[in-house]
Amino acid sequence: MVSTHPTGVQHSGSQYLPQRHDTKANPSPNQELLPLTARVHHHDLLEIGGCDVTTLVEQFSSPLYILDEETLRSACQQYRDAFKQYYKGESQVLYASKAWNCLAVCAIAASEGLGIDVVSGGELYTALEAGVSPNKIYLHGNNKSREELILAIASGVTVVADNWYELRTLVEIAQPGQSIRIMLRLTPGIECHTHEYIRTGHLDSKFGFDPNDLDEVFTFVSQQPVLNCVGVHAHIGSQIFERQPHQDLAAVMVQWLRDAGKYGLNITELNVGGGLGIKYTESDDPPSIEEWVKAICEVIQAACEAENLPLPKLLSEPGRSLIATACVTAYTIGSSKVIPEIRTYVAIDGGMSDNPRPITYQSVYRAVVANKMSSPLTQTVTIAGKHCESGDILIKNALLPKTEPGDILVVMGTGAYNYSMASNYNRLPRPAAVVVANGEANLILQRETYQDLIRQDRLPERLKNQKLGVKG
Repeated sequence: MVSTHPTGVQHSGSQYLPQRHDTKANPSPNQELLPLTARVHHHDLLEIGGCDVTTLVEQFSSPLYILDEETLRSACQQYRDAFKQYYKGESQVLYASKAWNCLAVCAIAASEGLGIDVVSGGELYTALEAGVSPNKIYLHGNNKSREELILAIASGVTVVADNWYELRTLVEIAQPGQSIRIMLRLTPGIECHTHEYIRTGHLDSKFGFDPNDLDEVFTFVSQQPVLNCVGVHAHIGSQIFERQPHQDLAAVMVQWLRDAGKYGLNITELNVGGGLGIKYTESDDPPSIEEWVKAICEVIQAACEAENLPLPKLLSEPGRSLIATACVTAYTIGSSKVIPEIRTYVAIDGGMSDNPRPITYQSVYRAVVANKMSSPLTQTVTIAGKHCESGDILIKNALLPKTEPGDILVVMGTGAYNYSMASNYNRLPRPAAVVVANGEANLILQRETYQDLIRQDRLPERLKNQKLGVKG
């Protein structure tokens, strides 16, 4: 389900702090376990963004998402600047906001010059409310509703058309003389998830047009005056460490670019997706943001040169590698249970409702005790959530110092797909989130209350006065 620690000498929680061998170096956030501002101050307490984590829990309670603004901004800047450095044409980085879509995160990304990739009407509405320019918002999704498409058209964002249903719906709902800006998502026959790399001629995926339908798709789009097709899009997976898959992707996409011209389509944008991995454990070794961008730029430029094509505007849409390392989740330790010669359980005040990834994907995390950062790691425990579910295990065989009720456990790398996939399972209110910077903490997501849990409930009149056990 979840990974154990590697064997060998383990020191203390301080070993997970960002390594600073060269003070002039610009560390890539995706290669660290803790946020870039993580420190241990003289009271042996973990500090992030200049804020003591234990004090944050006292002030905002737990579980608590703690977002380090400096780490998020650094990742945005590294993506943006690397494309400017290594790509000779125009470029635009989009934040794949499905990783964590809220007003504050969208606003920070936009303030660094990034656009926003959204996959629903709700994410689109949030990005717009955060002040993101519509011309930098791209709407994805494999089954966009009519209402979502109408909102996208009215807002002036780019629609990434995924299938025939969407193309025909766009034509149907368009007003006479209207020009709807679209891209076409195509299935490249390349798939890469973590350490598996598969190339097939016919990829089984719910996303995108089949490459064998290219002739029909390009013909249809070229005949619809309301569809302004500006680009093509492809995505090959997530948590990727390898570089070779993107070299193959570049060659395929540039061929699409070339073929579109035969149908009179003026394709000026090429979106290579995202997927760069992060370091969840000591053994993970992803390339840096700069290395990944450099490789992408080189292969796209080489492929365009080989086809004698002008360089398109190059788009990418990182999500996890922008936001994951920037956030940690703080919990308060409660009960424990020792099963002799089997395992010791240590329970926290959250679990699968605020981080469903371990039970859903068998995802791996590391943790430290924020108030015992220098204490030796003497215990091997299984960190259990508080939900009525045997599988609610956050980390199996975690190495920690000796813990007590009231200690603050901090799980690293929780910025991606934790809050965005959070639920009210067992009717637990969803946690609060704060953004920290220069010793200041600001609430960006308010903790839900019990009243929030029943806010959408409706009790029919015929049930209000009904007595238990009595039929009306």
